Amino acid sequence: MQNIIQDRDPVLSKYSRNNCWGIAVGIDLHGCNPKTIRSASKIKKFVIELCKQIGMKRFGECQVVHFGEDEKVTGFSMTQLIETSLISGHFANQTNNVYLDVFSCKYFNPETVANFANKFFESKNHKIHINLRK
Repeated sequence: MQNIIQDRDPVLSKYSRNNCWGIAVGIDLHGCNPKTIRSASKIKKFVIELCKQIGMKRFGECQVVHFGEDEKVTGFSMTQLIETSLISGHFANQTNNVYLDVFSCKYFNPETVANFANKFFESKNHKIHINLRK
């Protein structure tokens, strides 16, 4: 059964084959729904649902803070500790872009995160960056 799952998920296959310690995934979402990325409550809802989607247990409450004197960086930033590490993100008002990072020593599928985030924030396109940690 494990080989069938790995065949469907080439990142998992590489993760297992290289005996990785963790996985770091950065997802850049472009042209998101401005109402969603400017709502602290929607960002918190996203984090709760994302953790369910990828089987992560949250540790403490999600922190969402709005800041930035420079228009280029003004927006919400979010952090959520998880038992296996951290989820963080920045929501840029000027561009309506989201920069989401998930790091965990427990494997999760990067495509699941990207697809869920893409749908939730209604992005026009996205790019995934994967770094397997040893």
